[in-house]
Amino acid sequence: MKANMFLGSKEVISQNYSDRINPYSNEVISQSANCSINETIEALEIANNAKKSAKDSPLHQRVNWLLDVAKQLQKNREDIAKTITNEVGKPINFSRIEVDRCIETIKITASEALSLGGELFNSDAMPSGKKTISYFKREPVGVVVAITPFNFPLNLVAHKLAPALVVGNTVILKPTPEAPLTAYKFAKLFIESEFAIKDALSLVYGDADVGGALVTSDIPRVISFTGSVPVGKIIMKNAGIKKVALELGGNAGTFIDRGADLKNSANRCAFGAFINSGQVCISLQRIYVHEDIYDEFANKLKAETEKLKVGSPYKDDTFISSLINEESIDRAKDWVESAINEGAKVLTGNKSDGLIFYPTVMVNVTDEMNIICEEVFAPIVSLIKVKNFDEAVVKMNNSPYGLQFSIFTNDLNLTKRAINEFDCGGVVINDIPTLRFDIQPYGGVKLSGVGREGAKFALEEFTEIKSVVIC
Repeated sequence: MKANMFLGSKEVISQNYSDRINPYSNEVISQSANCSINETIEALEIANNAKKSAKDSPLHQRVNWLLDVAKQLQKNREDIAKTITNEVGKPINFSRIEVDRCIETIKITASEALSLGGELFNSDAMPSGKKTISYFKREPVGVVVAITPFNFPLNLVAHKLAPALVVGNTVILKPTPEAPLTAYKFAKLFIESEFAIKDALSLVYGDADVGGALVTSDIPRVISFTGSVPVGKIIMKNAGIKKVALELGGNAGTFIDRGADLKNSANRCAFGAFINSGQVCISLQRIYVHEDIYDEFANKLKAETEKLKVGSPYKDDTFISSLINEESIDRAKDWVESAINEGAKVLTGNKSDGLIFYPTVMVNVTDEMNIICEEVFAPIVSLIKVKNFDEAVVKMNNSPYGLQFSIFTNDLNLTKRAINEFDCGGVVINDIPTLRFDIQPYGGVKLSGVGREGAKFALEEFTEIKSVVIC
């Protein structure tokens, strides 16, 4: 099926299309339009021309717009889930969960939009002031560019589209090249809704050339990007004077205290390390284990890992399937080989079948090894032995990334210390750092990015404050 572009509300048939190959079956499963620079510029101009009508539209229309899309998603749940699985190889059960989360994200955003407002302030609070009617209000920024990744090709689009549109912006969406049909079907629901605002949403496809045209243009007021650190740096360098929201890489870690429930900790760590084949920004990559329980925990994690079903993404009980492409499988093999050469050992895993890389647990890992210094983005987790929490927190913070960390402990004092001392955007107690609720503020520090997603917080990213004084 062809994924056409939308220039505003008009669906456009392209002269050229690129094939998308299913990473599991190696079959062509969709085709995306090859967008030119001129078409990208046209999308920007259409969005710019439509921003006034979007801003002037009533809030009830925009809220109903989101709720209608959520309703249509529910009706098409199985089709959208299968499309995700076809394009990125995500196991079908997790694709269904992504559709369900997307519906929740849209509904939460619609609800939060109803309470987004301003605030009165006292202009006579200082001697230099005087009594007035003074307040601030929030207004749409105008035009938003949303650039999204492959690992959650539906829900991460929703985290940008829903808040940007509901506050009255126009949006140009450039989705991942790996899931064009998922984005096309989602955008089509917005554009064909009875509540749609004409030309408020455009959909274009492409890589660096299209992305560069979008980012460097003077038309957008916000660039919202989820993806890699190198691309994030390029966007920040070239965007000019506009808001830039970046959700970038991570190197998520957890600490297992000697008083923790080891069976539960091992079960959750296996889930957090290997869900979506480790292709998650908050995938658990580093596990710091108290030396007193290191061997026991390692054995339990090995047992939990080996329970995970590996295979076809179309089977309901499959937990792990293909990585996204050949480059990813080669990189996973290189990470493990590098660690082995540096003295680490494979506890389980380190096997591959096509683009499937089996869940892999590494032990005897040390701080100097590349496997824990950089983002792996593969089903590989490393165990590091530490003397206590003091050593763990120093090692966990000694990373250029800071998205989410966690701790498994029954010690209230350590809980409070973790909350205060972890240098990251989110802290989880007694669960994996891979835990994310779509309602929460989500984002990182250091190289993990700037800005926050999550319905309420994204609404703020996509609006400007206007101060008003009535004398």
